[in-house]
Amino acid sequence: MNIILVVFDSLRRDCVGVYGSPPWGKVQTPHFDAFAAQSLVMTRAYPESLPTLPARRALYTGQRVYPYHEGDIRLKGDFTGAPGWGPIPEEQHTLAEILHDAGYRTALIADVYHMFKPSKNFWRGFDQWTFLRGQESDPARSGPRLTQDEIDYWLPKELQNEGTVRFIEHCIRNMHDRTKEEDYFAPRVLHEAAVWLEQNQDADRFFLTVESFDPHEIWLCPPHYRRMYDGGAGGREQVKSGYEVTADFDRQLLRRTHANYSGVVTMCDRWFGHFMESMRVLGLLDDTMIIFTADHGHSIGDRDYMGKRGYPSTPEVYDVPLMVRFPGAEHAGTTSDIFVQHHDITAAILDAAGVEPPEPIDGKPFLEAALTDSSASSGRSGAAGRASAVGRVPPGPPPPRNHVTVGWGSTETVITDRWWLNCKADGSGVLLRDLEAADPFAGNVAAKNPDVVGELWALAIEDAGGSLPEWIIDLARNEADAPGCSDLAARA
Repeated sequence: MNIILVVFDSLRRDCVGVYGSPPWGKVQTPHFDAFAAQSLVMTRAYPESLPTLPARRALYTGQRVYPYHEGDIRLKGDFTGAPGWGPIPEEQHTLAEILHDAGYRTALIADVYHMFKPSKNFWRGFDQWTFLRGQESDPARSGPRLTQDEIDYWLPKELQNEGTVRFIEHCIRNMHDRTKEEDYFAPRVLHEAAVWLEQNQDADRFFLTVESFDPHEIWLCPPHYRRMYDGGAGGREQVKSGYEVTADFDRQLLRRTHANYSGVVTMCDRWFGHFMESMRVLGLLDDTMIIFTADHGHSIGDRDYMGKRGYPSTPEVYDVPLMVRFPGAEHAGTTSDIFVQHHDITAAILDAAGVEPPEPIDGKPFLEAALTDSSASSGRSGAAGRASAVGRVPPGPPPPRNHVTVGWGSTETVITDRWWLNCKADGSGVLLRDLEAADPFAGNVAAKNPDVVGELWALAIEDAGGSLPEWIIDLARNEADAPGCSDLAARA
């Protein structure tokens, strides 16, 4: 069996049609939806750690990155993005290395430039790795410099400062000479992945990882994709995330941002369709397992914020799509709501391949539980007993998790069937959401539920191996409390 892992950066779960729609309206994803119809669809998938590089460390190794005991990484050639933002530790085996040693031909096709910066090593274990240059601030081009008129076109004047101007200059400079749709990033990545499939038809079995930085900002797509969402309305351009409160953000600019993001998602969808059609033409759909996911989402005016952050944490950033298409589309139409995290994907791939890791990993296989009556113990409806293309499935093992803990910097988020806890690593600044409420994120119920806070905090500490590193706690002490948080200390 061949295995393909496809990861889209910053793809909101609610922008994939099978999962619903974002607040600003439906995003057109016909190829994602066709894939979902042939797949096992996981409805409660979450990262292990965030943002970009910590998420991929967990995904590529099956090991927890939280709570960052060795995560204070400061290396030349890159900024310090967050705790855990660094290369894969030398002592950890990567999924590609393990499968390579088991006889798989391995390849990585990616434009996620953070993975290829000096000191990084995310290509370990791949027989071929192809880095497509030019995303965001990748130093792919040094000229020509933008004129002031070009800067004013791409970046509204009220958003201009030294940092934002430098950023947008770099991003747009990298786009010079890209004049047609095939020149944009997601098309290039998915086309190159399809070419790799064609070139490697002689492989007995292969493991291919496809990493698209789109739909991460900046949100650039051919105008015909944006027009699908704004009808060709005029107005100023807006392609950058401000990482700020949007209560006073110009409404025309916000609508433009929604249209650009939606357009990039639809462009990703179209070229994913090209990739899947290449699979069909090459006769690979009957002997290949394809896993589709994202590292995280992005707030685009949700709750008056634009950006992504770990505190306060919210579903539009933390909920991730996860779909598994089995060979021959077996189990098509099946849905499961068991808890799954990124490092569980690693374990599931190894389990499906029948390959034992050389050392224990933190991730847990979940496919068997997802395909059987795995949710009965949590009182939620699961995949079992549901009518699907393969009929009903028999009872099976319990779900591997009854909660998830997601780390981001000096904050933790713990999610259970009913509760969503978010607080700082020193136990302060507590936010507790009741997921059974009509609008769970409209209020903080921590003060009314101190016992719940204590129980969830204990889960976070247990998942951290029993303690948090002192340097993370010190970071938390210097971080401001989120608006609306409780004075209650989770450590109490």
